[in-house]
Amino acid sequence: MTRVPPKPAARPDKVSLLRYVKLFRQDILSAQPARLYRAWMAEFRTPFFRSYMVNQPDLVKTVLKDRPDDFPKSSRISEGLRPLLGDCVFLTNGEVWKQQRRIIDPAFEGGRLRDTFPAMWQAAEAATQRLHDKTGIPIEIEAETSHVAADVIFRTLFSIPIEHGIAQQVFAQFRDYQRSQPILNLAALVPLPKWMPRFFNKRTKQTAKSIRALITQLTEARMHDIRAGTAPDDLATKIMSTQDPETGRTFSTQEMVDHVAIFFLAGHETSASALAWTLYLMALYPEWQDKVAEEAQVLSACDFTVMSKLRTSRDVFRESLRLYPPVPMMVRQNTCPEHFRDRDIPLKSQIVLSPWHLHRHERLWDNPDGFDPDRWGTENGKTCQREAYLPFSAGSRVCTGAGFAMIEGPLILSMILKSFRVTAVGAAPVPVAHLTVRSRDGIWLRLEPRQQGAHPSA
Repeated sequence: MTRVPPKPAARPDKVSLLRYVKLFRQDILSAQPARLYRAWMAEFRTPFFRSYMVNQPDLVKTVLKDRPDDFPKSSRISEGLRPLLGDCVFLTNGEVWKQQRRIIDPAFEGGRLRDTFPAMWQAAEAATQRLHDKTGIPIEIEAETSHVAADVIFRTLFSIPIEHGIAQQVFAQFRDYQRSQPILNLAALVPLPKWMPRFFNKRTKQTAKSIRALITQLTEARMHDIRAGTAPDDLATKIMSTQDPETGRTFSTQEMVDHVAIFFLAGHETSASALAWTLYLMALYPEWQDKVAEEAQVLSACDFTVMSKLRTSRDVFRESLRLYPPVPMMVRQNTCPEHFRDRDIPLKSQIVLSPWHLHRHERLWDNPDGFDPDRWGTENGKTCQREAYLPFSAGSRVCTGAGFAMIEGPLILSMILKSFRVTAVGAAPVPVAHLTVRSRDGIWLRLEPRQQGAHPSA
């Protein structure tokens, strides 16, 4: 029997706007028709705006790489995230965004990855120790990957483990925020004036306020340590000490709070999603699990150079990001009229770029719905990686933490599989998308200790 990674069922081709909005609020993925897995472009009209999903590689390149300033991020989709994220780099455009990136990017340059590696290693070791107490019983693995991803963020950003009091509170509050916040706010569909209330869920506003208050405590304490010359050399210190080379400005406390919030959202939520799906795929494909476990025997000491030896783990993680990209869709808005594929695109239309559909596009990828980490060594895989692979976006707005994620994911995956064999429990998980691609009812696995020193397939 052929094993195929789970994929949500598509909706019928034609539904009413009201039905579409209802489906979209429940799950972005199953709200889309199956034809999008073959279409180069598709148009969707509402009474308030037009939306165009673009899958054709050269048009995707136009939007993200060739003319990014002509296609800024859509303000409508960001409406639902503003209570938590404020005016962070994830939501801004133009000169404000460029200044923010000039301050942030140096903290994530190649040399800094080596500096943050010990904190990632410590978080991975701590996760392995926690999992030893949960072997032999079904566990919801997304909860565990959320825990370790949050631990990585706090250790690399503020040099504190997840057990730190404020870190624990932020983690708990963020789980409440995730459950209460739909990705689609009314303002995403209806162009409302800025003065009009956005009708956010009361719980959403309360949890966002609590998270920001806790982050403010950490940020103000770090500001004090920087002035006193006692701050640790971690990501928060680097970012808060960096001056914009063009203006000489540094982030204010409020601006830093905005950015710590997005680092937590992007670095915790997305990493947790990617790692959970990768572990499920390892349970579904035990032959690949054994390959990763065997390769992971090189993990004997905290040494950044070991990452160059985790090639199988990296290919497995990359393939998981293809099948289950944490951010399934990105929305841009054109600042001038366009003409794509013989269609006139009116000013301020919504240009949707969907990694979910692009990564599974039937006219681009060989075996698009299959799990095949070997594809990255094929001609088709290499071409598609350049033209149709966007787990971290692309161009000038590529995720600043992409390199960070590609160290964190393979390292934690290898550390876990070195110690444990994972098997799937119960029904196959059903992918749904809210803030990120998660499973509707969780991902249930059973972990059993591996016999240390034995060959994985023995």
